[in-house]
Amino acid sequence: MSAASTSSPYPVGVTLYHLLHHPELNDPLMIVALDAWVDAGAAATTAVDLLAEHATPIAAIEADSLYDYRARRPTLHIEDGRLISLDWPQLQVLHRRFARRDVLLLSGPEPDYRWQELSRELVMLAQDLGVREWMTLGSIPAAVPHTRPVSILGIASADGLLKGGVEAGPIGSMRVPAAAVSIIDMAMAEAGVPSFGYFAQVPHYISGEYPAAAVALVRAAEAHIGESIATATLELEARSMAAKLDIAASADDSTQSYVERLEAMSDEARLPSGDELIGEIERFLRERDAGDG
Repeated sequence: MSAASTSSPYPVGVTLYHLLHHPELNDPLMIVALDAWVDAGAAATTAVDLLAEHATPIAAIEADSLYDYRARRPTLHIEDGRLISLDWPQLQVLHRRFARRDVLLLSGPEPDYRWQELSRELVMLAQDLGVREWMTLGSIPAAVPHTRPVSILGIASADGLLKGGVEAGPIGSMRVPAAAVSIIDMAMAEAGVPSFGYFAQVPHYISGEYPAAAVALVRAAEAHIGESIATATLELEARSMAAKLDIAASADDSTQSYVERLEAMSDEARLPSGDELIGEIERFLRERDAGDG
């Protein structure tokens, strides 16, 4: 709960979140991923789901105020003609204790409403829990081939926050559709919480999940957690997908030529330009909207 202003007719304002319990935390790191357009190939949410294994909930966020249930309908379970249960979209903060530091994880559907209010509330939550660093994981569609290691773009509120050789970029000015995670990142930075993000580049021709990018994001998180995370199952899925994509590409000369052009660009080891990224993002959003229709 937070104190209301003296002009309010109510003595107390109600927050969007409530703590279930408040554990003692050692150098807590918060990791966030939401299933917006910055979750291409479901890489970011898959990575956080893996990091959240054996984690326990410590805070719940009010879902009814954030979601349009006509757009994100709850899943109804029916058995032998009886209504059994409902699975609702939800956001909650999970806690997992690692050897070197505690990690808090927030993942789920991107809210439909109240982004600015949610970002302010999450700042309050971060301050309440003593969060030292705020990390966002994301994945974006890009003109990259599946035959090369997944490349990562970084963002940071200050120099020196990114690790593992990841650089902030791309260089230059660009304007893209905002995601809720970006609004939250900016709110954290303005509140003085060091915030940074890692965004895996996913081949724009991939349809469905892309486990290779999820593995790359887990590796980025490891550098801050200070502990290795088992990714054997994801790596097996990534190899299986790569083999299927190789077969599909080799069956068509034009597709094979296109992949080879992407390989040549990748081998130059250059970051994509702002215009290139914007073009891929706009195409991704158009195709996703067409699919939804």
